[in-house]
Amino acid sequence: MILQTGASALLVVTFLIVETLRSYANERALRARGAIEPAGDVYQVMSAAYPLALFAPFASALIAGPAPLPIWTAGVIIFLAAKALKFWAIQALGPQWTFRVLVVPGAPLVTSGPYRYLRHPNYLAVAGEIVGVATMCATPAIGTIALLGFGALMLRRIAIEERALASSTPR
Repeated sequence: MILQTGASALLVVTFLIVETLRSYANERALRARGAIEPAGDVYQVMSAAYPLALFAPFASALIAGPAPLPIWTAGVIIFLAAKALKFWAIQALGPQWTFRVLVVPGAPLVTSGPYRYLRHPNYLAVAGEIVGVATMCATPAIGTIALLGFGALMLRRIAIEERALASSTPR
């Protein structure tokens, strides 16, 4: 059963590495195109809180023991569904997707992919990732704390992102 926790952690780490590499590459390209990062962003806090929200359940699972197989399986399914939504959002944003809020002045607002249906699908996916990991690890209390804490950061980030997009997107 320790193998299940290790496999789950490896799954999460692999996705995190892939997303980080893509974000950094896109960030460099956006800055080269004149992208502007709004003042007051919570990126620094989020860059520490996101991995903490994802890995605190694993630390707890190492102490409490692994989740029963049906619960773990449900968590993996939730996590992978959240990742599917996130990668759909990443695909729709293309080179505009990063961990940071970077807006190229005059660039049109993306309204394809999941953005056709939701204003902020990436943040919904992140919430799903947190729920999925907490479920994989059978740590509902830690998952709730992580979701509420990171959720507050996401709400702040959404407000910053909305202001940045409103000030630089053509009408």
